[in-house]
Amino acid sequence: MALPFQKELEKYKNIDEDELLGKLSEEELKQLENVLDDLDPESAMLPAGFRQKDQTQKAATGPFDREHLLMYLEKEALEQKDREDFVPFTGEKKAVLGVHNLLNNPKFDEATANNKGGKGPVRNVVKGEKVKPVFEEPPNPTNVEISLQQMKANDPSLQEVNLNNIKNIPIPTLREFAKALETNTHVKKFSLAATRSNDPVAIAFADMLKVNKTLTSLNIESNFITGTGILALVEALKENDTLTEIKIDNQRQQLGTAVEMEIAQMLEENSRILKFGYQFTKQGPRTRVAAAITKNNDLVRKKRVEADRR
Repeated sequence: MALPFQKELEKYKNIDEDELLGKLSEEELKQLENVLDDLDPESAMLPAGFRQKDQTQKAATGPFDREHLLMYLEKEALEQKDREDFVPFTGEKKAVLGVHNLLNNPKFDEATANNKGGKGPVRNVVKGEKVKPVFEEPPNPTNVEISLQQMKANDPSLQEVNLNNIKNIPIPTLREFAKALETNTHVKKFSLAATRSNDPVAIAFADMLKVNKTLTSLNIESNFITGTGILALVEALKENDTLTEIKIDNQRQQLGTAVEMEIAQMLEENSRILKFGYQFTKQGPRTRVAAAITKNNDLVRKKRVEADRR
């Protein structure tokens, strides 16, 4: 059964975007560009080749002759001398690389290899394996607008919000969720993995962590957040007393050694984080964080034992 917002999207599936854009005036195109900038200020959802704005506003310095340009490029290519091969071709046949690995493979057909003293035709070098089917995950049923309104109203029935894998949430809406969490006193778990969130979203959630007193778990994995956004979250944790779990792994680009060292130092100074979701690339910060998380969990265990004795 389709959700209400999914039914609304159905009517836009067969729209010809090129035709719509062709009908817009220059002023309307500029207005559309401003709207898109508001939705994605860092252009994180655009391919790298499309992030630079058009700067070809100067008048042409001369006529452009495509045929003349092609003729010039062809002439230059013909006049360019061929480079000599580093290893000249002699016609000698070489062995196929990796065949010895195939023959030593435990899946090699021994019956074929032993046939006629090992000189028989190779009929089956490696046995095939059955491919396991990969099933797509069902769409996230969370109603974004209703969840946002419940958070703003501080609805006590809403204690967990899961926006994972919803790709079409505008950046301003994600920032509204962060703003709503600043005053919400019931939501304990919030997850926005794979929502194309970027640094402005991370910074908004960092500001939220400085004042929120209820949230215990935050998941922002698989997004477009850089080291700048991650460091903002790390700094905010110094002022937060309730968060015990945070997941930041699998961003679009690696965070780098400097950011990983900052994370390690923060966790060594923080006694509240019990679960930290991130795959470190360097051994140093990885070891430091593992020790810090173990220490924090031991402290919780000791407090629990002391409470039971009382």
